[in-house]
Amino acid sequence: MGKRGHRTVFFEKDVSYYASTRDDIDIPGCELGLYDRWEDVVVDAIREIDDADVAMVTSYCQDGRAASRLLFEAGSCTRCFYDLDTPVTISRLRAEESVEYLPVNGLTDFDLVLSYTGGEALRTLSTLLGARRVAALYGSVDPEIHRPAAPVPEFAADLSYLGTYAADRQETLEWLFIEAARQKPESRFVIGGAQYPSDFPWATNIHFVRHLAPSQHPAFYCSSRLTLNVTRRAMAEMGYCPSGRLFEAAACGGPILSDAWEGLSEFYQPGSEILVCRDTEDVLDALSRPEAELQRIAATARERTIAEHTAERRAMELESILEAIHVGYHPGSGEGKPHSTTGIFQGTVASGQPL
Repeated sequence: MGKRGHRTVFFEKDVSYYASTRDDIDIPGCELGLYDRWEDVVVDAIREIDDADVAMVTSYCQDGRAASRLLFEAGSCTRCFYDLDTPVTISRLRAEESVEYLPVNGLTDFDLVLSYTGGEALRTLSTLLGARRVAALYGSVDPEIHRPAAPVPEFAADLSYLGTYAADRQETLEWLFIEAARQKPESRFVIGGAQYPSDFPWATNIHFVRHLAPSQHPAFYCSSRLTLNVTRRAMAEMGYCPSGRLFEAAACGGPILSDAWEGLSEFYQPGSEILVCRDTEDVLDALSRPEAELQRIAATARERTIAEHTAERRAMELESILEAIHVGYHPGSGEGKPHSTTGIFQGTVASGQPL
């Protein structure tokens, strides 16, 4: 957003996990306010909201309810909620669990609700949580960071997978990755990520690389013949749920093998831009594809990513969404004062995308 003339202020609680894995806090056009207690930044937050055109709270914000109340009480800006994991939010509500980042009366008071997931998720945000205006704002990639890179021997693999451990991805990971490794003991498989438990079912030909900084992701993707995308269960069941890692791998020119979910073809065409697997046999078939075919698939996926799935493209989409609800500025005009957005959220500043 900074490159398009906007000023964005983030407030983030400085929890230990994010502090140890935070990638970057020096982003042009963005200011980060880290805090230990919400009470310590309320005055600053009110000042920024009063000066903002748009104020936004996101899912997983530990002080989400307090932040939302502040938005409704302060300023006259457009008030937004951005759910970065809508299927998980919905599944928790349907299970009658408390969702701590949602206001007690749902999403009815927000002028706009954005979702990292499209399709049925958007309708459910309206019917279940009372959202009045909803729109999908999918993940994206910065092609200046994620681009083809030289392979690194440590990451060399026939099939790689990058992602934080998640219990609701484990079953799919077992039959798409672990079982494939068992059936191809002569091949090398690599997992990169964090929080993997001690009882994870490793095989002798599965190698593990702990948390990787974004600067290492391109080399990771480019060091394997294929990289696997596995979607969390709730997201896969709802569909229209491209992960940030999917766009990253494509931008780096890595051939992608993905689990199947509704809406995938809206982002990449199966067979020509991405390979899709539903069982172990599909994985083994993909691994047997000629190298030239895999590189053609990777090249077409990268071309589409640069055209449709960059951060700049998403910024333009957000501008259009906001303009459509009469925010009061004209995207890309460069006229008048710089547009100001206050974001109150919990997440990693560099990507803003959950693994």
